Amino acid sequence: MLEIEIKVRVPDTGTIRNQILALGGTHSETLTEHDTYYNAPHRDFGITDEALRLRQTEVKTTVTYKGPKNTILGSKVREELNLEIPDPATFDLIITNLGFKAVAEVNKRREYYRYEDFTISLDEVQGLGNFTEIELITMNNAEEAAKRVDALAQKIGVCGERITSSYLELLLSKQ
Repeated sequence: MLEIEIKVRVPDTGTIRNQILALGGTHSETLTEHDTYYNAPHRDFGITDEALRLRQTEVKTTVTYKGPKNTILGSKVREELNLEIPDPATFDLIITNLGFKAVAEVNKRREYYRYEDFTISLDEVQGLGNFTEIELITMNNAEEAAKRVDALAQKIGVCGERITSSYLELLLSKQ
């Protein structure tokens, strides 16, 4: 699976929310997400451009591996693997016993919207501000998916600098 995504810092998410809904998009849920990022004992994910994340919300906990980033037409492209886990404390014990270290946390309030096969997120990230992410998951044609993401961004007024850094990288760069 490839994740094709753009992220743009926005002054206000209200206008974008209205555009999504006007196109026929639907609000699926609003969650508080607490993300813990780990680094491996055998390689530095900051150097290899990978990520291992434990995401806890009100409804579920997911562990995610993200492979190195590439860029196509201003969209970030990377492998993403997700696994829902029932017990985050046990996961943390297992992973830390194997030598992984929790290195950072990211907290945000995220509104999820669906439009066709897109996921659109309106994010309020603690310590960073407001962002909009538009994402498509594809198995094969990353370039076509990137074109579709770009077209939707224009339709809903998501303009400005495309940020390929993760929220983790943005927070760490502030330190």
